[in-house]
Amino acid sequence: MSSFKCGTIGITGRPNTGKSSLLNRLVGQKLSIVSPKAQTTRHLVTGILTAPDCQYVFIDSPGFQTLHSNVLNKTLNRRATDTARDADVVLWVIESPKLFDADRSLLERIPAKQKVIAVANKVDLAREQEKLLPFLDKVSKERAFHAIVPVSAKSGRNVGELLRVLRDALPEAQAMYPEDQVTDRNERFFASELVREKLFRELGEELPYSCEVAIDSFKEEGLLRRIEATIWVERESHKPIVIGDKGERLKRIGTAARKDMEKLFDGKVYLGLWVKVKSGWTDDARALRTFGYS
Repeated sequence: MSSFKCGTIGITGRPNTGKSSLLNRLVGQKLSIVSPKAQTTRHLVTGILTAPDCQYVFIDSPGFQTLHSNVLNKTLNRRATDTARDADVVLWVIESPKLFDADRSLLERIPAKQKVIAVANKVDLAREQEKLLPFLDKVSKERAFHAIVPVSAKSGRNVGELLRVLRDALPEAQAMYPEDQVTDRNERFFASELVREKLFRELGEELPYSCEVAIDSFKEEGLLRRIEATIWVERESHKPIVIGDKGERLKRIGTAARKDMEKLFDGKVYLGLWVKVKSGWTDDARALRTFGYS
């Protein structure tokens, strides 16, 4: 009889390689928010998958990047590198069939002794499939990887093989969590993340990076969850952009977030949203601590 295995798996990579989508696919439900924009993930999100012979503890970290050089960005980059350093195994996620200097820069930050699996994501988008094998060969020369696995987080292609390779790489250990637990985060956290996801999807290129969401009140009244939240922006001029003409944009954001919350929480949700200004919060260490960054 094979022994039970359990360990932490850090998911790291440059922005927009599909790290959060991969976590959601591996765990089997939406835990990390996703959008086409970089830096969507800010907080560490743990996803837990328990199989009969293994418990996988995935940690989704912010994408390492060099844009928005402020205290917030430095904090996110530190989280990404700490996750890669401290996990039992690292998934270095890249976008097939491309390899950028930013990919290599992050790989160089992972200690040489760390066990790394290169995950070539988005193979379903590679229009010229004949480029895939030469690309994987190119990747193999970057480092002595434990394995290189091409996958599609979107379709689920080859994810089973990735789990098999991961189990082989994990240490023998008892489960860290109950078998029915899928994350270490609470509903309050996911409520704020879902609102932030809709901000990223609704707003332009720059403004979402100056927005943060704080849950002011989270109450359960029978089968109803009554949630009040504040969207914090950096400037007074940002408020009307988030609110929109006659409040229509804020209404769209709230409606979309509420519907996702009801799916995730399996119950009715009342969501109240407010927009307030905290000047320069992305470059203010004290303000960042109040938003859960350290």
